[in-house]
Amino acid sequence: MTLPNLSFDIERDPRWTALCARDRAADGRFVYSVQTTGVYCRPSCAARRPLARNVRFHASPDEAERAGFRACLRCHPRREAKAIRFAIGESSLGLVLVARSEVGLRAVLFGNDAGELVRDLQSRLPDATLTVDAAGVQGALDAVVDCIEAPHLPFDEPLDLQGTPFQTKVWRALRRIPAGSTVSYGELARRLGVPGSARAIAAACAANPLAFAVPCHRVIAADGGLSGYRWGVARKRALLQREARA
Repeated sequence: MTLPNLSFDIERDPRWTALCARDRAADGRFVYSVQTTGVYCRPSCAARRPLARNVRFHASPDEAERAGFRACLRCHPRREAKAIRFAIGESSLGLVLVARSEVGLRAVLFGNDAGELVRDLQSRLPDATLTVDAAGVQGALDAVVDCIEAPHLPFDEPLDLQGTPFQTKVWRALRRIPAGSTVSYGELARRLGVPGSARAIAAACAANPLAFAVPCHRVIAADGGLSGYRWGVARKRALLQREARA
């Protein structure tokens, strides 16, 4: 009996070509498993390339897990690439980049240079497929800029909060701070039932990707200082002053 040459069949498969190229565009289309490790990965995984004879392809992470494989801890194949559309506009506080997923806003970033804003977005969403879509994002961008200029206007754009459980807990708490009000990092920690965690609160604020929409600018130091704002103290002061006048 002649056994089939599985290596030859695998190497003729276009998915093998994508695997060898670590093609990020193939992420989300399939995953591959390695019989000798019991692990499955996304095509772009940076792990050492397996031998073709040990590779099997699966349509989804669920299919790979039903076959008995576990997710790679390096490439996290369950976090499939998502399409993110973005646009950049101007405000009195500089350029504003607004990015959204199918669920809602993923990022609102301030900056002075469009290229730096895009690189910032890429670093925050390394697994996403980013597409410039001025027409598709214009409504959200206009809403953000309008509220930056006039904080009394309602802002009801849906948000797609993606972070650790602690980060998202902090970000939701930030949204409950009324415009025109401020709290200290320590006070916010007490409100969340984690007194003594002011530094962790500050770190969650620093990781916030949704400037203005998740108002981390409303959190200040215990002595009233405005330091620690990701997009600059001048912008933080301007936002607080506008909200106080609104």
